[in-house]
Amino acid sequence: MPVLAHLDLDAFFAAVEELEQPQLRDVPLVVGGDPQGRGVVATANYAARRFGIRSAMSAAEALRRCPEAVFVRPRHAVYRQYSQAVWAAVTEVVQRVERTGLDEGYLDLGGVVARFEDARPVAEAVRTAVRASTSLSCSLGVSTSKVVCKVASDRRKPGGITVVPPGHEARFLAPLRVRSLPGVGPRAEERLVAAGVATVGGLAALDDAQLQALLPGAVGRLLRDRACGIDPRDLETEAEAVSISTEETFARDVSDRAVLHAELRRMAGELSDRLTRAGLSARTVTAKLRYADFSIRSRSTTLTAPVDEAERIGELACRLLDRGLRDRPGALRLVGVGVAGLSDYRQLTLDDAV
Repeated sequence: MPVLAHLDLDAFFAAVEELEQPQLRDVPLVVGGDPQGRGVVATANYAARRFGIRSAMSAAEALRRCPEAVFVRPRHAVYRQYSQAVWAAVTEVVQRVERTGLDEGYLDLGGVVARFEDARPVAEAVRTAVRASTSLSCSLGVSTSKVVCKVASDRRKPGGITVVPPGHEARFLAPLRVRSLPGVGPRAEERLVAAGVATVGGLAALDDAQLQALLPGAVGRLLRDRACGIDPRDLETEAEAVSISTEETFARDVSDRAVLHAELRRMAGELSDRLTRAGLSARTVTAKLRYADFSIRSRSTTLTAPVDEAERIGELACRLLDRGLRDRPGALRLVGVGVAGLSDYRQLTLDDAV
């Protein structure tokens, strides 16, 4: 039986800024873009969240909700340094981990404990190690599957540990809002709630015919399994679990394809520099599109051989953006480029296509 945990650093960017600038600790703090422009909130501290400010909200809306909030620009190089220190501390306690981002990831506690009943002390040791090493707070969810751990890590923030024992997974998930389940996006939530399925338990109880009508295809079956706490995914401990990305919010919505392409190629150069400095290459390239209504689309391609050259990353990102705009035309308020599937194997061939 797997014994897993999901670790999530609490308000990570904001927490780092509070450590670096102690005068910010007692004020509503927003890390993100210029509230006078078209910026987006990256994260906010808990003082700001009391005003309803949340990630991905426009900075202008955050300012409207809390005029006294302090806004700071993200400093990704600093956050990466803290993240490296966090994961170095974690792996002193638990050796097998899957980093899914700078501020979160999964831990295999089964390599440390023989019985599930012994998992909580290990989670507590991880939390203590992170605090001692970096002064940062983290929350953990412990259970038998990734999906339950992910949901559980969000239940007692900041700094809490939630343990869901074997046999209690479905019961734990059942009363939660259906949107709480990873993989249920706004459209799926809207469709489910309109049909009277407002909770995860309601999704778990759908029969095949009802599920097919509401969420057709393999995705519906996958989400129903997860609603029951069933998630057989193992940890991905290789570099493919980690990604690097950058994005830009425009002062005005942009529909000019040449301008969009130029911005993507600029960001591809930035990513290439970061890959080169780290001695890494990437197998997956992603283009991110945010429209005027704040909806997001992304398109990705996975290569047969890793890539690290700016020209190639930019070429792929532009083609992916074009594909996204064919699927849904419109002006964009933000574009981004990301690379994943990272390894230290340098590029040898460039024979792939979107």
